[in-house]
Amino acid sequence: MASIKLFENKRVRSQWDTDRGSWYFSIVDVIGVLAECPNPKKY
Repeated sequence: MASIKLFENKRVRSQWDTDRGSWYFSIVDVIGVLAECPNPKKY
């Protein structure tokens, strides 16, 4: 199941792995939120 989570009003893509029972988050989105950089792919 794919989902969008909000963190500080910014979108973070996520994916639920039913086999492992774990959430996975897009590291590019997380860096964008935490570093507040406009282009997190270059970070």
